[in-house]
Amino acid sequence: MAVKQLSIFVENKEGKLVTITDSIAKAGIDIRAMSVADTQDFGIFRLIVTDPEKAKQALESSGCFVSITQVVGVTIPDEPGALAKVVNVLARHNINIEYMYAFITVSKQHASVVLRVADNEAAEKILIENGITLMDESDIVKI
Repeated sequence: MAVKQLSIFVENKEGKLVTITDSIAKAGIDIRAMSVADTQDFGIFRLIVTDPEKAKQALESSGCFVSITQVVGVTIPDEPGALAKVVNVLARHNINIEYMYAFITVSKQHASVVLRVADNEAAEKILIENGITLMDESDIVKI
């Protein structure tokens, strides 16, 4: 049930994000979520898109270094404490969250959270057992 995430290595230079976003736009792909982790010299631009394989091809054709990573996507109520529940469930089962980012859906009733963990299957099983709704690739297209 994992969600595919694009990770693009980006030099921290003016105009580099233009190449990435233009490539995705020209391929007719929507960006649903993004996160940038940077240093002075480079960054990792992480994206959840409507068609990860097509986006990867478009980015590689533009000279970008890109990989696809499986991440866990969860849908939580847009209310205080909802994220704390997810984090606590995983912590109780010794599943470390390497990084995460969130985005609000159009309905504004739920938030979507992307989690990178070492063992997606274990995290997904535990989250489902604790009543947390997971997202999959088909949910990304619907957002």
